[in-house]
Amino acid sequence: MGSAQGVSFTVLIPARYASTRLPGKPLADIGGKPMVVRVAERARQSGARRVVVATDDARIADAVLAHGIEAVMTRADHPTGTDRLAEAAASLGLAVDETVVNVQGDEPLLDPVLLRRIAALLAAHPDASIATACHLIDDVRDAFNPNVVKVALDARRHALYFSRATIPWARDAFAADRGNLPVGLPLYRHYGLYAYRVGYLQAFPLLAPAAIERFEALEQLRALWHGHRIVVEIARGAPAPGVDTAEDLARVRALVGTASRSDGD
Repeated sequence: MGSAQGVSFTVLIPARYASTRLPGKPLADIGGKPMVVRVAERARQSGARRVVVATDDARIADAVLAHGIEAVMTRADHPTGTDRLAEAAASLGLAVDETVVNVQGDEPLLDPVLLRRIAALLAAHPDASIATACHLIDDVRDAFNPNVVKVALDARRHALYFSRATIPWARDAFAADRGNLPVGLPLYRHYGLYAYRVGYLQAFPLLAPAAIERFEALEQLRALWHGHRIVVEIARGAPAPGVDTAEDLARVRALVGTASRSDGD
């Protein structure tokens, strides 16, 4: 498949073997295939011109190559995932004006259509360096959970700020009751799916880290700090669950097993 909606893009999937909570996570078996292979197969359904796994571990590279998926080896000492993408894009010889969609290797149920929409969104906004996605928060527990990253948007759907705090803060409503979310509150959960132009990836390693990035532990704040615009797709519904823990893995295995049985009926 060459392009989607008139937009040509490459999907890069960074995959490291090391994981504090789930070592070897990219190779975890899900329905008879390594998780990172499941991710790449879903990414292929997006209409991407090319799908490549960027890894620092030969075991991961061997596993994806065995399933007919392209892999590129990267250094193990990158400080951020974006630095790894920059090395991968350079190794693949991608041109500065090409679009790269960054898909995490622990999202085996990702929506291929959303990948295509993010790539198209970046193409439609030449003033933006990055495109990403969010969805409306409707669960009050997510609203106050610092592990759920929020994003505030302007009128053109450019990101104003990303935070682990509850933004925007409904001053009067929360003063009276924090057990419910007020109707109409534009409280969005950021979904960590990104489209970049290769030129931005080349520039990123040269950008000095920002204090807001360090304290929030949110890498995308470096882009905002240095004046880069991030345009955001407001997606319907919640993203499919990723895999961070053994419990997440069991849940995704069950979902894949259910889907496989349904397909076989």
